[in-house]
Amino acid sequence: MHRRVFLQNTLILASTALLKTEWLWANSNPVFELPALPYPYEALEPHFDTQTMQIHHSKHHGTYVKNLNEAIAGTKFEKMSLEDILANLTEKDTKVRNNAGGHYNHSLFWKILTPKQNSTQPTGKLAEAINQQFGNFEKFKEAFSEKAKSLFGSGWTWLAYEKKRGFFLENTPNQDNLLMKKIYKTPVKIIFGLDVWEHAYYLKYQNRRADYIQAFWNVINWDEVSKNYEQALQSK
Repeated sequence: MHRRVFLQNTLILASTALLKTEWLWANSNPVFELPALPYPYEALEPHFDTQTMQIHHSKHHGTYVKNLNEAIAGTKFEKMSLEDILANLTEKDTKVRNNAGGHYNHSLFWKILTPKQNSTQPTGKLAEAINQQFGNFEKFKEAFSEKAKSLFGSGWTWLAYEKKRGFFLENTPNQDNLLMKKIYKTPVKIIFGLDVWEHAYYLKYQNRRADYIQAFWNVINWDEVSKNYEQALQSK
C-alpha cells in the first residue's frame, strides 16, 4: 500500500515537473538578461557610491533589459544578437533603439569598471596608441574629460577606434552608441565609454558632473579596455 502511494506521488511530481518544463519552453523566447556585476555594489566606494550602483544596475539597466525584450517580441529583431540589433536599427525603431542601446552601453560600462587599483592608467599597446594619438595619457584624459563635460543633457562619451582614423572621441545622446551603423554611418569599434546620464551620479555628486568624471578615472579596468582595443585591431 505504501509502495503504491509512493509510486503515485512520484508520478504526480514527475508529471508536474514535465508540464512546468513544457510550459516554460512554450512561453520562453530567446531573451536578453540583466548581467550580474563582476563586483559587489559597494566595491567602487568612495568614487561610485553603493546606492547609486544598486539603483543604476538593478533598476535602470534592469528596465532597459525588460523593455528591450518587450520591444523585439514578434519583430525582425527577435532572433538577432544585441550587436546585430544595433547594426540594423533605423531612426524609426525608437523603442528598440533606446533599450538595445541602454542594454549594450551598460553591459560594457560595468565591465570596464573595477575596484582594483593595480594601475590608474593604461599600459602596453593601448598606452602606446594613446600616446601616439593624443601626445600622452594626461592629454588624453583631459580631452576625454572635456568631451564628457561638454555633452548637453544625457548621453555617453566614447573612446572609439576606426582603422583609418585611429582613436577618436565622440558623444552620443540618450542611449545611442556608435555601433548603430545605419544611424551614425561609421564602422567603428568602441573601446570604452562613460555614462553621462544624471542617474549615474546624481545621488553622490548632484549637479557636479566634473567631479563624477574625475572619479571615473579611479575605477577604470584598463585590462578590460586593453582587451577591447586588441579586439578592435584584430577585427576586419
